[in-house]
Amino acid sequence: MSRSDEDRLLDIVAAIEAIRRHVERGGIEDGLIFDAVRARLMEIGEAVKDVDPKLLAQQPSIPWRRIAAMRDQLAHRYFDTSHSIVAQTVVNDLGELEASVRVLLQAIGSG
Repeated sequence: MSRSDEDRLLDIVAAIEAIRRHVERGGIEDGLIFDAVRARLMEIGEAVKDVDPKLLAQQPSIPWRRIAAMRDQLAHRYFDTSHSIVAQTVVNDLGELEASVRVLLQAIGSG
């Protein structure tokens, strides 16, 4: 059985919350923290790929395709992944992503 858009959006929120807990324990330069954050960013990208594009289009300020592409980069080009890019994503992008996902959850009646 396929997961619903609501399930995938909730997966994104859960992954963001997990990332926040991880970075509270230490910085991205710590290998274990980096790996944990990287895994959660891949989860976010994978979830984004499975949400209806028409729903995502309701939040056009979010670069949904780039999020999905980042998942591919993290999964397939691990040794080419910069810690600074991951850190910048966590610091600069997750808040806006979470806010937009919560708007989408409200739009489908889950928020």
